[in-house]
Amino acid sequence: MSMPFYVSPEQLMKDRADYARKGIARGRSVVVLQYDDGIAFATENASRALHKISEIYDRIGFAAVGKYNEFENLRVAGVRYADLRGYSYDREDVTARGLANAYAQTLGTSFTTESKPLEVEIVVAEVGRAPAGDQIYRLAYDGSVTDEHGYVVMGGQAERLGGLLAQEWRAGLTLPEVLALAVRTLGSPAEEGGEARTIPAAQLEVAVLDRTRPRRTFRRLAGALLEDLLDAD
Repeated sequence: MSMPFYVSPEQLMKDRADYARKGIARGRSVVVLQYDDGIAFATENASRALHKISEIYDRIGFAAVGKYNEFENLRVAGVRYADLRGYSYDREDVTARGLANAYAQTLGTSFTTESKPLEVEIVVAEVGRAPAGDQIYRLAYDGSVTDEHGYVVMGGQAERLGGLLAQEWRAGLTLPEVLALAVRTLGSPAEEGGEARTIPAAQLEVAVLDRTRPRRTFRRLAGALLEDLLDAD
């Protein structure tokens, strides 16, 4: 009788983490930034059908990188969670914090018990009545949650792009200013001395949570409107 092959729990978790990180790194980055009237999401995405940025509920948005089918399942589950909670209690009881906790349980359980971890990284953001009430939560493949402030970057070049945003982002930016910063960051050269890319509006997926709207704050920006905003900077 042959002995079963043994892998230590530490090595198993490390292998799963490496596998998930490699899958996430293959995707294009997503940036999420606060501005004076809300929260903006931007990514380079030529597809008009497969969205990385979506609405979850009245004041809550969702962004993700990684395998589309996996984070799309999470998005749908989040919409169902929000609808059920809002219907059972009150619409104000649906919060980004509660949604982030639900996602953390799903991601954490998958990472520790399933044969393959989910190759996704997501952001759940909620726009407040005032800038101080904005909430941005970043969730990793293993279910860990980070409370972010000001901006967050996900994807393969998150560390480098985050360093660029740290130099230029400041509180109180207008929407044209923050969109210009996001596009400039996404198009920055991957290596020092490289040439920056100018990403056309048609290649971008952009949306905002606009606190000035009465209830449903999520709004996609595309076409002539997006071009005008980018030119306005």
